[in-house]
Amino acid sequence: MQRADGSGRRKNFIRRFFSVLGPGLITGAADDDPSGIATYSIAGAQLGTSLLWTAFITWPLMAAVQMMCARIGLVTGNGLAGALRAKFPRRLIAIAALALLIANTINVGADLSGMADAAQMLTGLNSHFFVVFFGIAIAFATIWFRYHQIANVLKWLALSLFAYVLTAIVVRPDWTTILRDTFLPIWPKGHEAWATLVAILGTTISPYLFFWQASQEVEEEKAMGRRMRVRRQGATSREIKDRKLDVGVGTFFSNLVMYFIILTTALTLHTHGVTSIETSRQAAEALKPLAGTFAATVFTLGIIGVGLLAIPTLTGSAAYAFAETFQWRQGLDQKFKAARAFYGVIILSTVIGIALDFAHVNPVKALFWTAVVNGLLAPFLLVGILIVACDRKIMMHQPSSLLGRLVVGVTTLVMFGAAIGMFAF
Repeated sequence: MQRADGSGRRKNFIRRFFSVLGPGLITGAADDDPSGIATYSIAGAQLGTSLLWTAFITWPLMAAVQMMCARIGLVTGNGLAGALRAKFPRRLIAIAALALLIANTINVGADLSGMADAAQMLTGLNSHFFVVFFGIAIAFATIWFRYHQIANVLKWLALSLFAYVLTAIVVRPDWTTILRDTFLPIWPKGHEAWATLVAILGTTISPYLFFWQASQEVEEEKAMGRRMRVRRQGATSREIKDRKLDVGVGTFFSNLVMYFIILTTALTLHTHGVTSIETSRQAAEALKPLAGTFAATVFTLGIIGVGLLAIPTLTGSAAYAFAETFQWRQGLDQKFKAARAFYGVIILSTVIGIALDFAHVNPVKALFWTAVVNGLLAPFLLVGILIVACDRKIMMHQPSSLLGRLVVGVTTLVMFGAAIGMFAF
């Protein structure tokens, strides 16, 4: 009888574990978009395994930031821009929303180029065709399907990230050296190393994820029937605990994948003197003679999978930021006619992203420097998030915990420090 009860408890725990995975898992997986893949690949190719330790540093920092954004959405019933608007002038929030749109749109264009190059490798068809195809298909799906349908698809797409773990295993690394570089941090040396560190922080702890996380919390509550904001205000201890688990798993998964991408490119490209990467296609092709056709194909398929996951997050987060700033009708649960301005931002970002490919913008360089820009902008945004999260009135007397505030404060200082280091060294 005890054995049956124990088995039942395990089944209930497993069922509950998978049932709470949602916004945090999607956000964590979206963090490893083609921008992240390019940045981590550059880090591994140029600097070898010397920055592997960053994956263990960024996990708790990213988890604390995303949980603070999730708590703002859960407690206030507003997205991040809406919560910030209660504390700061609308003009300032509008500038932040515009900066987010510009950075995200460049990211979308580079992500589409990376996906198209990967698809061309697999099919032989011209990459421009795939840029247009992927762009239109993703925008159409984002507008046509409702939030719960999109969320379910995005959760399954997160599985594509295992491609990078599998690729690293196929390479058969020497774990003795790897464990040393993992647990004994090496201080960055020179401007290039500092710029790469800022890019890693910027693409891992990225502004668009802050907005997306908070807005997803609102969408989840709307899906439960809490259409009016007053019904969404406040959160139970169970809801907060569930989201902590969700965010913890999602961010761990994200940083685990980051670790294996740096590891794979360090053991193949860097070891064989391939330190300059211009396109995602070049990175995948360089892997082929060094890691085998299977590893290169898995790596390539992963780029397409995470692009399908990340682009709706990029365009959607900018749309939420504008809609909350200017109080437009919003949400992926809305039909197009009911939220034209909201969906208009998504369409605009996608169209410009497609156009960037035809303008022959180097996708990997664009992705890398977008990550650097995010690394410079994120700490200023984190200051605003901290101020809101500590405000008992805005947070309905449920402010973020002292530990959460301390970790996010440390994250802010680390990102400011890395940015200063990039310009000072």
